[in-house]
Amino acid sequence: MRKSFDRRLVWGATATAAVLAALTAPTAGYAQARATYSFDIPAQDLGGALRAFGRTSGQQLAFDETQLRGKRSAGLKGSYSTEEGLKRLLAGSDMVAQPTASGVYAIRGRNLLVAASATAQASPAVAAEPQAAPPEAPSEVEEVIVVGTPGGAGIDKLSASFAVSTVNAADITKASPKSSAELLALVPGVWVETSGGVAGANVFVRGFPATGDAEFLTIQLQGAPIYPPSTLSFLENSSIFRVDETISRMEALRGGPNPIFSNGQPGLTTNFMLKEGGEDTKGLIKASTSDYGLRRVDGVVSGKLADDLFFMVGGYVTRSPGVRDTQFDNEKGQQFTVNLTKKLENGKINLYARATDDHGAWYLPFAINVPGVDKGTYTQIGELSRHQTLQVNADGTTRQFDLADGRGWKGYVVGGSFEHEFGDGWTVRDRFSFTKGDANTYGLVPDGGAVTAASVAAVTGSAVTTRGGATLGSSDYVQNWGAWIVEKEIEALTNDFSVSKSFGTHELSAGYYASSFSSDDFWTIGNFRPMQVKANGDYLATGITCANLATAGSGSGCWNYGLVSAGDGRVDALYLADSWQATEKLRIDLGVRRERFKTDYVVDDGNGYPDGLAIRATDYSHSKTSYTAGANYDLNDVSGVFVRYSRGYKFPSFDNFRENLTDTLKVDQYELGYKLRSGPFELYATGFANEFKGAKFADVGGIQESNTNRARGIELDGRWKSDFGLSLALNGTFQKTEIKQSSIPANAGNSAQRQPDWQVRFTPSWDVALGTVDATFYGTLSAVDDRYADNANTQVLKGYEKLDLGAIFRVGAFDVQIAGDNLTDSHGLTEGDPRSTSGANARPILGRSVRLSVGYNF
Repeated sequence: MRKSFDRRLVWGATATAAVLAALTAPTAGYAQARATYSFDIPAQDLGGALRAFGRTSGQQLAFDETQLRGKRSAGLKGSYSTEEGLKRLLAGSDMVAQPTASGVYAIRGRNLLVAASATAQASPAVAAEPQAAPPEAPSEVEEVIVVGTPGGAGIDKLSASFAVSTVNAADITKASPKSSAELLALVPGVWVETSGGVAGANVFVRGFPATGDAEFLTIQLQGAPIYPPSTLSFLENSSIFRVDETISRMEALRGGPNPIFSNGQPGLTTNFMLKEGGEDTKGLIKASTSDYGLRRVDGVVSGKLADDLFFMVGGYVTRSPGVRDTQFDNEKGQQFTVNLTKKLENGKINLYARATDDHGAWYLPFAINVPGVDKGTYTQIGELSRHQTLQVNADGTTRQFDLADGRGWKGYVVGGSFEHEFGDGWTVRDRFSFTKGDANTYGLVPDGGAVTAASVAAVTGSAVTTRGGATLGSSDYVQNWGAWIVEKEIEALTNDFSVSKSFGTHELSAGYYASSFSSDDFWTIGNFRPMQVKANGDYLATGITCANLATAGSGSGCWNYGLVSAGDGRVDALYLADSWQATEKLRIDLGVRRERFKTDYVVDDGNGYPDGLAIRATDYSHSKTSYTAGANYDLNDVSGVFVRYSRGYKFPSFDNFRENLTDTLKVDQYELGYKLRSGPFELYATGFANEFKGAKFADVGGIQESNTNRARGIELDGRWKSDFGLSLALNGTFQKTEIKQSSIPANAGNSAQRQPDWQVRFTPSWDVALGTVDATFYGTLSAVDDRYADNANTQVLKGYEKLDLGAIFRVGAFDVQIAGDNLTDSHGLTEGDPRSTSGANARPILGRSVRLSVGYNF
């Protein structure tokens, strides 16, 4: 592994140097985006004028109210860009607007200006302003985050005593993710496998032990979890969530206070915030296409309905055969979102609703050792295999299934929040959500490796032919593939109520979190039949069986399994938190949570389908106490350090009960972090150490394993933004995972499966004026270390590099974006075959693709 690390590090450093040399070459000039907004802000106090400006432009502003006391604004009327509008609004106030690396504009006194930038210069319409000398202690910029706080109270990112990353709308646009999970690759400490398609990602966090899916990922919308169990078999949170133009930003919290708030999940919580309306009506309509046949239209409109009442509506419609062409539009979807916000004198009410019907083909590992297989575009499923007729019960009843339905989500999420300050330090907050819909999985899954037609002919004594009548040559390959059907009807209701009170230097919070959730399942998996190994291949003739290929050496198990089940769960949790400003620079954060977890579960399973003979019921109730302690120390106005310890738990899921596993996983986490945010610089570095006891897991058809794991590592997340248009972003994770104890003794001392020792992402971006066109050129170079496909560390998944490039051109009200993904057509492997680790089945990342979008802003 170390050899591969050295080789890729040299390669990455050389490429980085080349990119930097190109980007820092002399340029024709630089101009920021010139999108204009219509302002009608009357003369008033400066704080009120800035808030009105933010609502109209959608631009996040950060300022200290105490610095604005007594200052007035003459108002602003007319159409201006963000930069020019702020300059006019601030004229005569002795305040200036400074852009930061995160995209927030900091409103500061002239004597606090860190460095002169393009937007700090005078425009022709405003009197020239003298440059300010850099101060000894620049003021910090407030970037408020909601995740990881009691009831979503919010805290300045620089003041947080935990590791949290933020991704704004501009970064989401540049990332141009094909799935929601792809966006998580921007978060350090997280390893994401999105090679399975638009849904069904595998997400690993800080060495937490898992076989796949996303056991330690919670996705929130507006601060409320969309489905409290982070993972069930064939269902993880990102599968039921879609990113579109209605999202304003993403917040990602690793570890920290996660075990205390919300659903108490100890790993990764990502919170997506919706865009809100402003004083003026504005919108975007965008059409996208690609070299793989994408047709997509996005739209969003926001504005004002009445005094202090604002709206946002938006959504998309998309169709595509996918990068791995299935011969039909397998990626099909539409989504519609509405968000209403009512501003109160001392609070806020928010209501939202989102309806989604979106799915795509489920891509599985395939035989990468077969000649002619294109690792970037190959898929076994096609027109000849999409329609399946399968037995669904012991009575012989059959149903027809269309594998074109793939994996995805058809349902809705509705929710809202209420926040009100009652005076004398009292604040009440409530967040709720309701989720209901179908999260189904239909796909073709391999069983064993590929073997030659000649080896099968030696078993059957006759030529090997396809169902369509083609006779295969002796060097052609065949393999067993099965139609897997997993249907889930899920439902969840959550509510998080909290009360906070300020007592001198203490901010005390008490809350009650309650959730109920269910999953009603039907499965029939296995169903293996021989097919020709060929893109969109055909089944073999009826006389050739799965067992014939097993005899020929494929390693197939030729098994079947099915079930019907119904599971209901409930969580009731009380939490207390105290944020104590012990000194001017030191803040101590404490939290405790007492949670009761209850489950009722019944399952009827059998060989191939439920048989009515193995009905098992579970009535489970258990309670645990989680706690955390953290301290944040401000070194100065722009930097600080934090330390934190937390203990949390993961209760068993419905699937664990099916396998008679009722143990609760205990997670201990330690963190030490450094934070810097000064003018154009941002740096967040977090060291972490984790230990897990009671991890029990096994892939479908695999051997159950009970482990104690630990992980050590460091996360880096940094960004620098120049005053001439160049910005550089870097995030990386360096970790060491180890299985300390295992019920399979030979696995003790091995590395955790599927997780690299290191991964790095480097993203340069350059804003430049090309005549009257404002352009942004950007790219991302990713590199990842070797991994093991299994806990036995027998199958190595080689490290790889990936290059993405893009450009955005702004011409008047139009935005044109071209984004190239995996331009070097890397064939990095994300996983092997958990049911056949000795075979050559693996799932590579998606091959090269290019996407074009044209948007109109109004």
